[in-house]
Order: sequence, then C-alpha cells, then structure tokens
Amino acid sequence: NNILAKITAIDAGTQEALMLSVDGYVVECTGDNIFIVSGGKIYTPPCEMGSLEGITQRAVIGLARKRGMEVSFKKMLPEEVYEAEECFLTGTAAEIIPVVRIDDKGIGTGKPGKTTKLLLEDFRKITKTDGVKY
Repeated sequence: NNILAKITAIDAGTQEALMLSVDGYVVECTGDNIFIVSGGKIYTPPCEMGSLEGITQRAVIGLARKRGMEVSFKKMLPEEVYEAEECFLTGTAAEIIPVVRIDDKGIGTGKPGKTTKLLLEDFRKITKTDGVKY
C-alpha cells in the first residue's frame, strides 16, 4: 500500500502521502513517521495503529523531551494535521523534514516552525558526533 500511495502522490505532483487507518486516522506517511505541533505540544500517532516505530522518531522524541517539550502519542484525523501549527516527518533517510503544505493547505505560517527548526538543529548535532542513546 505504501508504495502505491507514493507512486500516486508523485503522479499527482506531490512528494508524500498521508497513510490512514481503516477508520480514517493518520498512521504515517509512505515512508516516514509524522509529527504535528498543536497548542504548543508535539503529537505523533501511536505505533499500535500500524506505523513502524522509527529510530529517528524515537531520537526526536528524546530530543524534544530533553528540551522540556511535551510529546504524546495520539490518534489524529487528517483535519488535525491541516490545522496544526507545525508538521514534520522523520525517517532514517529523511532525518527531519518540515511540512509546510498538505493538499493545497498551508500548515501554520507556511514555513518551517520554531519547534521543527530546534529539533532539526539538535538532531543534526547528534548525527555529527557519536550520537546519543534514547
């Protein structure tokens, strides 16, 4: 399913696609975990919904908590992603990718947000050193 969704997304002129559960909740993207920032808190779908527990996802959660940011696993509808202050994807190859637009809808200000930028900066620091265990 993920490969077909990725092909469909590329054919539609986009880079990624949201993967939904049978009951319409966001699970992940075609190859990356998804996070949103809403109300100053960070949310990502629980792995029990069918997404892979990503190494980068786990590292980003650790980095966020180290900064005192609140991170929770939460079932979320696509509308919650559209209305989020920020959105970003994580993956081993992708690392952290800010998402500024989904389905012709701007996310937040339409630019990478403060939380995403801080986590990207922190992540790049650990990938250029010996790394950190989380």
